Amino acid sequence: MSENKSYFFCGIGGSGMLPLAMIVAARGAMVAGSDRSRDQGRSPGKFDWIERQGIALFPQDGSGVAAGQTLVASAAIEDSVPDIAAANALGLARLTRADLNAALFNDAAQAIGVGGTSGKSTVTGMIGWILERAGRKPTVMNGAVMRNFAGPDTPFASALVGDAATYVSEVDESDGSIALYRPDVAVVTNISLDHKSLAELHQLFGDFAAKARVAVVNADDAESAPLLGGANVMRFGFSEAAAMRGGGFEALPDGCRFTVHFAGDTHEVRLRMPGRHNAANALAAIAAARAVNVPVAQSVAALADFAGLARRYEVLGRAKNVTVIDDFAHNPDKVAATLAAVAELPGRALLFFQPHGYGPLRQMGRELAASFAHGMRDGDRLFVSDPVYFGGTVDRSTGSEALVADIVGAGADAVHLTTRAECGAAMLEEAQPGDRILILGARDDTLTEFGRELLEKLA
Repeated sequence: MSENKSYFFCGIGGSGMLPLAMIVAARGAMVAGSDRSRDQGRSPGKFDWIERQGIALFPQDGSGVAAGQTLVASAAIEDSVPDIAAANALGLARLTRADLNAALFNDAAQAIGVGGTSGKSTVTGMIGWILERAGRKPTVMNGAVMRNFAGPDTPFASALVGDAATYVSEVDESDGSIALYRPDVAVVTNISLDHKSLAELHQLFGDFAAKARVAVVNADDAESAPLLGGANVMRFGFSEAAAMRGGGFEALPDGCRFTVHFAGDTHEVRLRMPGRHNAANALAAIAAARAVNVPVAQSVAALADFAGLARRYEVLGRAKNVTVIDDFAHNPDKVAATLAAVAELPGRALLFFQPHGYGPLRQMGRELAASFAHGMRDGDRLFVSDPVYFGGTVDRSTGSEALVADIVGAGADAVHLTTRAECGAAMLEEAQPGDRILILGARDDTLTEFGRELLEKLA
C-alpha cells in the first residue's frame, strides 16, 4: 500500500495524520507535508522532529505539492486552501486519513479495530503494548503518544511500526469513517453522545461489530446493549453479564488494582493509571488480546508496566504539594470519567477547560455542563477559557459563557475568563497545598505546554 509511493500530508502534525505518515514512511514511501500550525509558529519542536525523520516540510502555500504524489487531507478542508488547489490543478489522487489508514488496516491478516466514544486511544495503546510484549510485533496506529514507546529519539510515538500482518488502530465514528474498516477483532469501548446522534452511533457501531470475527463490547454500558446480542460478542466489564469480568476495584494514590475473572481463572491486575474507567479499558484490552490467543495472565503482566498515554490523566509534576495533571477530556463522557477518577482520592480540584471548538459547544454544550456539574465536588472550581479557534468560517455565536452559565445554574462553581493566561493566573492565585490542577481540552498541542508553565510558576 505504501512502498514506492509518494504522499503529501496536508496537516501532517495532526494527531491522526502524524502516526500515519510515520507508518507509510517506515514502509518505504516518500513523505512530505505541510501544516498550518507550523506556519503560525506553534509547536516548533514537533515539526523540527518530523524533519529530522527525513520528511520534507513546506509552507501550506501549495509549494510542496508535486506531480506523482497522493494527497492525504481531511475531507473538510476547503478547495481554496493552496495545497488543495495545487493538487486539484495537478489532478492528484486524494485520500482522507481514514481512507489510507483503512487500506493499511484491511490489508492486515490480523486487524484489531478499537472504536467507542471514550477510551479508544488508551485501549489501542494497551493492546499494542500487550502484543509487543507477547512478541507479536504489531503495527499500532494511535491518536495519542504511547509513553511505553516514547523516548528521547521518539518523543511523538503515536505510531509503532511492526509487521504489516498485525495492525491495531483506533477507528473514528465522528465522521462515519468507521464504516471503512473490516476488523478481525472489533472493540467498542462505550457509546455516548459526541459528534452524532445516538441513533446514528448505534448503527455505525453495530455494523462495525457485526463485521468482526470477535466483537469485544462493554457489558456495563447501557447504550451498547443493542450490540451485546451478537453470536460473535465477547463481553467485558464489571457486571455479571461479562465474560471478561472485573471485580474488587480499588483506587490507589498511583493507579488502581482489581481482579479479572475469565473461564474459571482469576488474576489480580495492577495499573499505573487511576480510575475505574481505566480498569474497564484494561478489561477491553485483555479481552481483545485473548481474542487473538494471548493468555490472560500474559496480558495482566504486560499491563503492570503500561505507562499510559500522553494527555490521559498525565501527571506533569508536583510543586509546593500541588499536582498538575494534563488530560484530553473534552466531551461529556470523557469529562465524567476524568472527574470520577479525581473524586476517588482526597484533595480539591482546580479545573481548567478549553472547549475544542465552537461547533462542539453547540452540539453538546448542555451535556458537557451536566457532566461538569455532576462530577465536581464541593470545593472544586472550574475555569473556562474561550474555545480553541485557529481560523476559518465557523459560527462563533455560542461560546464558553453559555457553557459556564449552565454549569453555574446546575449548582457548580465555574467562571468564564476569556484567555488561557487569565485562567492560569487565577488558578495559581487560588492553589493551596493538597490541590490538584487539571488541564482539560483537545485539538491544541500547546495545552501541555500551558500545564508545564503553571508547574514552573508554582515552583
